[in-house]
Amino acid sequence: MVNRAFIDALASKDPTPGGGGASAYCGALASALSSMVGNLTVGKKKYAAVEADVIVSLEKLAALRERLLELIDEDAEAFAPLARAYSLPKATPEEQAAKNAALQEALVDACEVPLEIMRACAEVIEITEFMAAEGSRLAVSDAGVAAAFAKAALVGASFNVYINVASMDDADRAAAYRAEADELIDVWGDRAEATIELVMQAIK
Repeated sequence: MVNRAFIDALASKDPTPGGGGASAYCGALASALSSMVGNLTVGKKKYAAVEADVIVSLEKLAALRERLLELIDEDAEAFAPLARAYSLPKATPEEQAAKNAALQEALVDACEVPLEIMRACAEVIEITEFMAAEGSRLAVSDAGVAAAFAKAALVGASFNVYINVASMDDADRAAAYRAEADELIDVWGDRAEATIELVMQAIK
């Protein structure tokens, strides 16, 4: 059941998959764990009042999980032109200009993809918050793990945003990307921590 191919590729000297792909994978794991909590809740009389909301949440989590798995490959695809741009020659002013143009173009996707990973993880955190509070008490610890994984994925993806905006010539675009990453970390990182604390208090 373990995806050893991905883990082995991650451990290799190849640049992809890297931190972005690992973050997307971690986010998918968070979604899966949150789904497990929901699946253990559906059909139980004790949770009949929230069953309809849990079912809707499970559908959202399934879509998020699929998207996060797609983003593993998209992150690798976004890195390829960036790597090519960095390897271009720069001996002459013309080569320097061509290299920078290629770099600036590649940096856009290199920021957009991790930002999408962050947005997806924020949604996973929101649903996990609900699962931890309203889902099966038998699986509340799993909701805590889901929140911890989702936060790790959120923060992990942000590193790729921050390192890439630092090389952007377009200051306005760089500032917009940085501001969105900051807000996602501030809002959803805190909410993930609140869920982790809720679970910790419930199981201690």
